[in-house]
Amino acid sequence: MDAVSTDQLITALFIIGIVAEAMTAAVSAGRMRMDLFGVITLGALTALGGGTVRNLLLGIYPMVWVEKPEYLLLVVVASVLTVRISWLMYQLRRGFLVADAIGLAAFVVVGIQTAIEHGHGFIIACVAALSTGVSGGIIRDVLSDRVPLVFRKELYASAAVIGTVAWWLMMMAGVPEWINVIVTVLLVLGIRLVSLKRGWSLPVYEYDDERVAEIDPKYALTSYFYRRARMVPGARQVYRGIKRIRRPDPRTDPKPDEEADTE
Repeated sequence: MDAVSTDQLITALFIIGIVAEAMTAAVSAGRMRMDLFGVITLGALTALGGGTVRNLLLGIYPMVWVEKPEYLLLVVVASVLTVRISWLMYQLRRGFLVADAIGLAAFVVVGIQTAIEHGHGFIIACVAALSTGVSGGIIRDVLSDRVPLVFRKELYASAAVIGTVAWWLMMMAGVPEWINVIVTVLLVLGIRLVSLKRGWSLPVYEYDDERVAEIDPKYALTSYFYRRARMVPGARQVYRGIKRIRRPDPRTDPKPDEEADTE
């Protein structure tokens, strides 16, 4: 597969991604009872916001949608079309989840390639992949007055990071670019779909003021490790076994010095 075919594949996946993002954003706008202008604006910001944030961070101009305004037109059409076929959205929700996962994979690849083309290393490539993949969804959720989904549950950003690591390792090993593209897309797509199927997510941090206030600061660290230890399988049985061990009684058991004297 030559470079032209690889670029065409990435472009096709990118188009699928921005269309899916625009349509899901239009549905979110409908839930918030926005007018048509709000639907189009939210769809455009969601679909093209990731690439815009990436280019702003890396200082790349012009923006993708400025250089290729047909992408902006496509997003507007997808947003308006969603309003017209909103009655079909529930039946097609699984298809949109797959399309969204494909879009994430394409955004990750585009972000990595953009960073590499401008001479950046692995860390900036991760930032570029993350910003391209998740910034649009963050903008959508913030404008929809809710905590961004990527901050609450589901493996979204993690899939982007894993895809970036896989790309970088293959690139360092001298794997052809077209293989990098296919493997990274399939890896990110697979992680995203499997996580949706099995409900995988990162650990959630929960801070409870009332519960924390009840713990004496002197024993806070001990309490933390005790709670964590109880979660380990078999920890309770070990603890009970330790309790059964008879502790030495100073009234009846001889001291170590006395034992040495008797010998």
